[in-house]
Amino acid sequence: MDPAGLRPLGVGEILDVAIKIYRARFGVLVRAVAVVTAPVYALGAIIRISIPQSDSFTDVSQPGATPEFEADQFWAFMAGTLVIAILAFVASQVATGACFKAVGGAYLDEEPDWKESLRFARERLGSLLWLSFLLVVFLTPAFLACIIPGVYFYVAWAVAAPVLLLEGVKGRGALKRSRALVEGRFWPTAGVLVLVGILTGVVQGIFLGVLTGIVSIAGNEVATALADAIGQTASSALTTPLTAAVLTVMYFDLRVRKEGFDLELLARRLGVEPGTTSSVEALGGGYGSGAPSLDFMPPGPVRPAFDPEDQPPFWPPPPGWKPRDRGPAEPE
Repeated sequence: MDPAGLRPLGVGEILDVAIKIYRARFGVLVRAVAVVTAPVYALGAIIRISIPQSDSFTDVSQPGATPEFEADQFWAFMAGTLVIAILAFVASQVATGACFKAVGGAYLDEEPDWKESLRFARERLGSLLWLSFLLVVFLTPAFLACIIPGVYFYVAWAVAAPVLLLEGVKGRGALKRSRALVEGRFWPTAGVLVLVGILTGVVQGIFLGVLTGIVSIAGNEVATALADAIGQTASSALTTPLTAAVLTVMYFDLRVRKEGFDLELLARRLGVEPGTTSSVEALGGGYGSGAPSLDFMPPGPVRPAFDPEDQPPFWPPPPGWKPRDRGPAEPE
């Protein structure tokens, strides 16, 4: 994408740009996901066929006798299920990271192939797993304590993965960075997450319906496991890139709005290096030393510095609240 064309996007525009990138890089994205997930889901199907099923935990040797609990069968089932879950989770992290790399490159007018994207994700797998662990640790009690805090932090940390992969900010730093970017854009961010959730849910629902039909026709354990593996692979290959595309575009949109990322990118392509002293904080959109510099901005009208009166007294804003009108921009 031409950096000169980067600009703040509305909710619908974010989805539109994400879908266009998704379609333009469809082959790369689907291959990056399928190469990782297909073997894992196939192995999971083999394990599922091999381990005891849940209906084998009790043994009734004679009609009317008291069922006996088969501990060995139970623990074998639990071990197999745990192995499948761990493999699927790790594969999903690698696939998601590869999609973020491919989409981020497409958004910045680069051409990473699926091999390069997977290599990029594999090198950062440890950081991705740690970030996912932190999200589970922090979000679980937030949702259990009360739904509202859980929803707030879920939205506030929505772009933590793009921050980690595209900026190299890890762990809790990625969560803080994401929250700083989303601050002031909570409701639009939440709206994008709801819409992409609906889109991916529809796709997964279609595959689930097809899968259910195949299983009902086949009616045996091997066919059920095979159909499940195919359905999961196809579903993840279609929905993982779409989710990554939306989150990546939303991440860049937040940076364009708050940090002049479009100007920084344009300057770098013109061979102009931003200065070392950042002026982002003076414009009210900084994030410490991690924010890009705007010292290369050409002279022109600028807005006054950040004013606390521009923020609502509490969140969500009270009905009828509007930012203070600061008037037209003043010449520098």
